[in-house]
This record gives sequence, C-alpha cells and structure tokens, in this order.
Amino acid sequence: MIRIVLVDDQHLIRQGMKALLELEADLQIIGEAENGQVAVQQVEQLHPDLVLMDIRMPVMDGVAATEAIARQFPSTKVLILTTFDDQEYVTAALQNGATGYLLKDTPSEDLAEAIRAAHKGYTQISPGILPKLLARVAPSPAPALAPPDGFSSLTPREREVLVLVAQGASNREIAKALYISEGTVKNHVTNILNRLELRDRTQAAILANTFLDWLT
Repeated sequence: MIRIVLVDDQHLIRQGMKALLELEADLQIIGEAENGQVAVQQVEQLHPDLVLMDIRMPVMDGVAATEAIARQFPSTKVLILTTFDDQEYVTAALQNGATGYLLKDTPSEDLAEAIRAAHKGYTQISPGILPKLLARVAPSPAPALAPPDGFSSLTPREREVLVLVAQGASNREIAKALYISEGTVKNHVTNILNRLELRDRTQAAILANTFLDWLT
C-alpha cells in the first residue's frame, strides 16, 4: 500500500483527486493539506510514502515545501501535480528534491502508474514538459561524441521506441504510434534501460536526444 498526502489549496480538487486515487487498491490517502507549511507538518506527523504536491499555494509554495520535505524526510517522495508547466517551476521543483513533475490533465490511470513509479524512485515527467526541460538542460550535442556501446545492441523496434521517448511520448502514445500494446512498450522501455544501464526514461530521453541522428 502506498500512503499518500494530497497538497492543494483548492478543497474541491483535493476531494476529486482523493476519490479518483482511492479507486486504486494499492493507493491510500492518509492526509490532506491546503499549503506547503501544512504539508510539511502532515509529513512529520503521518510519515507518508509520497506527497502529491501543487506548486502555487499561499503561506508556503510547493517548491519550498518540496525542499523542506526532501531535506527533513528523505524517505518520503514528492511528486508535483500542477497546472503550471513553466520551466522555472519545473527546474526549481526537480532541483529541490521532487521525484517528478506532472500536469493536472494527466489521465487518472497514468497518474496512478506515475505514483507507483515515483514511489520506487523513478523520475516522472509529463510528456508535454519533457521537451522543454531537455531544451534547457541538454543543449546541442558535440558531433564528435560516439554513442555508448549499448546502442549497438538495441533492436530496430527498441530504437523506434527510444526515439519516441526522446520526443516526450507517453507509453500510451508510443503504443498508438507503433500499433503495439502498452505492455509491449513497457517491456521495450525496460530493455532499453537495462541495455544502456540507465536509471529511468528521463535519462534515456536525454541520452537519445544527444545521439538522435545515430538512432534515426
């Protein structure tokens, strides 16, 4: 069971998120907070596995609360869930300890999967945000760089999947583009991470963008 604290300054949004997430048998909402300050107090009292954190809130915003939680309670993961995709927010949240950054239009089933992945320590980034983040942190690659040895072991299908990951596509979007199941996409992503010795799909996307010409 993944124990979650919901943080959002709008009560109706918290109630809606709670109703959706508690449809999942392995997710439990154990606390709610209307601002970052209360969120830190909730974490101290309840010791949740994960905090689902909004960004813009009164008293203490989500970035400051994320930094406090990451510093004081490192075993608790923080997953940002907000309507704001501003690069400054994304960068600040990730730099201050957030495990991921998702937008509130994320489908509920995808959000549940992202929570499970974040709980395991995998970074989660909304597909629409990833290209902006890559543009900021991964400038044009040096042409003299050679691709890692693991690239040569990728199958043609794995290269196709990796290119789409680099474009910020979700598993569902990749499955639709390649006419395969989401389960097959997940298997391909797992194989890619293993072959390239990467931690998560964010690392895979950055590496793929660096050697995109080689992949295509």
